Amino acid sequence: MPTQTLYPRSTLKKILKAHTGRPLSKNVDILVFLNYALFMERLIREAGIKGKEGGERTISARGVRKVREGELRRFKG
Repeated sequence: MPTQTLYPRSTLKKILKAHTGRPLSKNVDILVFLNYALFMERLIREAGIKGKEGGERTISARGVRKVREGELRRFKG
């Protein structure tokens, strides 16, 4: 079964090029996705830790809000 892409690669590349105004590598869309996946993993992990410190059993929106700014700073290029 062929794999299905969730987005047209060329569209994402056009958006990135318009945003940065710089030439892009051939696989820039894959790198952006991997960075996003790492960000989400780290955000969820840190939100879970913060929630447990606060006595919560699950990850909540409050826990995500508490760690969001720090993780955004960490992943900013």
